[in-house]
Amino acid sequence: MALLEVSGLDVHYGGIHALKGVSFTVEEGKIVALIGANGAGKTTTLRAISGLLKPSRGSILFNGRPIQGLAAHTIVEYGLAHVPEGRGIFANLTVDENLQLGAYLRNDAAAVARDRDRALELFPRIRERLGQNAGTLSGGEQQMLAIARALLTRPRLLLLDEPSLGLAPQMVQLIFKIIKTIVGEGTTILLVEQNAHMALGIAAAGHVLEGGTLVTSGPAAELARDDKIRKAYLGVHSA
Repeated sequence: MALLEVSGLDVHYGGIHALKGVSFTVEEGKIVALIGANGAGKTTTLRAISGLLKPSRGSILFNGRPIQGLAAHTIVEYGLAHVPEGRGIFANLTVDENLQLGAYLRNDAAAVARDRDRALELFPRIRERLGQNAGTLSGGEQQMLAIARALLTRPRLLLLDEPSLGLAPQMVQLIFKIIKTIVGEGTTILLVEQNAHMALGIAAAGHVLEGGTLVTSGPAAELARDDKIRKAYLGVHSA
């Protein structure tokens, strides 16, 4: 079943036509990767889905409900959370205060407490730093906090934008392991990731953007074997 259906999506930044008729689906319970070069439209796609940008044309259905053009906080209430590129944490607030903001729209205190405990089980480093200002965390710890905070919205769909950006290889491996765990527990993920090899390695399906246009879609394993994709995005060249 498709949890997210994007159809004919156009987005403009002033005179710039950033997305041109983009259409794809995200099946429930899966990881779906969006890959492409810098400026291809990946971040713009996520921002349009989560309500941070208003599409100029097209439809976005989440769980069968149209959400295009709705306010971002309304879309969060529907069960869609977005961890942006750059993480978007509040550096001058403590780790604990950042987590509390993740549950700001919820009024089910007992369930929030359970979700908070689970998030801290997934990210034990964050548990150790609850009283610290978030700005004092390492880049990897900030990424953990951003994902943990998003999980406290109890999302059915989690949008992750470049979760490995700027992180050491060991931390990248840990973040991707946790992403797989999150999906295994029932959350669907739409992943934008500069490391296309790793993204396709954990995704069920992938979509390739070029210049704001969707050019290829398919099972992630097939995309990872495609010569054009390998040369363009996976750093594999012919002998």
